[in-house]
Amino acid sequence: MGDLKLGKLPDRTPVKLTITIAPSLNRALQAYAELYRETYGQAEPVVELIPYMLESFLASDRNYAKALKNQPDEATRVDGLKSTRRKQRLGDASPPES
Repeated sequence: MGDLKLGKLPDRTPVKLTITIAPSLNRALQAYAELYRETYGQAEPVVELIPYMLESFLASDRNYAKALKNQPDEATRVDGLKSTRRKQRLGDASPPES
């Protein structure tokens, strides 16, 4: 049987990380969460915002993207996650197009 138009879905198993941060970073993250609430009218806990913040950071790092272009290992790539997460937040649970 030939390949389907939709490719095999990537691993979507969440990974839980535990980190220790400086008190000043904690205050900054709390302030960001408060600003988010004021801006969008919806409170989100810091732990919910952090994955999106990290994805945005990685997506905006041109040197990181350039370095990954030459690596065949899909496990190190994050491209597409930002738009996928945005769709999930908006209630569109459909998988990303291939």
